[in-house]
Amino acid sequence: MQLVAGQVAVVTGGASGIGLGLAHAFAAKGLNVVIADVQRDALDTAVAELEAHGVQAMAVITDVSKEAEVQALAAATLERFGAVHVVCNNAGVAASGDPWMGPLASWEWVMGVNFWGVVHGVRAFLPHLIGGGHIINTSSMAGLIAGLTPSYDASKHAVMAMSVNLYQAMAAGGLPVGVSCLCPGWVRTGIMDAERNWPAELGPRPEHDAVTEFASSFSKRAINEGLPPAMVADRVLEAVEADQFWVIPNDDWLDIAVERWHAIAERQNPAPLDLPGMPPREQIIAEVMKMMAGPTA
Repeated sequence: MQLVAGQVAVVTGGASGIGLGLAHAFAAKGLNVVIADVQRDALDTAVAELEAHGVQAMAVITDVSKEAEVQALAAATLERFGAVHVVCNNAGVAASGDPWMGPLASWEWVMGVNFWGVVHGVRAFLPHLIGGGHIINTSSMAGLIAGLTPSYDASKHAVMAMSVNLYQAMAAGGLPVGVSCLCPGWVRTGIMDAERNWPAELGPRPEHDAVTEFASSFSKRAINEGLPPAMVADRVLEAVEADQFWVIPNDDWLDIAVERWHAIAERQNPAPLDLPGMPPREQIIAEVMKMMAGPTA
């Protein structure tokens, strides 16, 4: 799909991180941009930045886990611009609660935003893209490998699988709707602080103990040293114009995915996952176990 000035792009999770990077990249190409997020102050700041590109920008408060709000986002987009050409289902969160013994609400939140948010986005906008357009669904390298956090990995695997099926459906139907699946590794975003937006309707926010903070500190450091969102956005725009499905900006993660599938082919049991920019997983686990055991006499 050729991106040209005057087209309309919608980006969920568009007030920060990868979403804001995508919004800026589209605006720099002359596209009008609709950004959706749950943070009003961040949305207002982002709109002002985007309009500096000389395009029209609109912000819509949207909880993508709720179908009605995503449908309202689509309606607002069409009312303002009369059309939509690119949709980035990008909003995402990560929870730090204990996935096995902690509250189920952590799973509900992550799956609600990361998976159902993408489902709602596709279903709300696809009917308006049939004449020609492109959908970008943000999965993760956690959609191709497993071993980060259970709820996050599960949600991102689901997004990847759904995106493959959507791509195949569009191709089989001969419809001019491109589909891309974005699978980034470490990117400089605030994903590790996503619980600042924990929804009150799910009850108390999961508590963080010293062990949780210690384990997450490694991920935070790797994220802070990751790719800038603008670089990821550039790869996405290239993929849209090349009608490319897979968008994998962190090349150093590919070997891990390949090794995983080789291990599956050989029926090997899952091994601890060592990630770029992180200490060996066995070392992290050993340190966590020491902390949980407490001081020794």
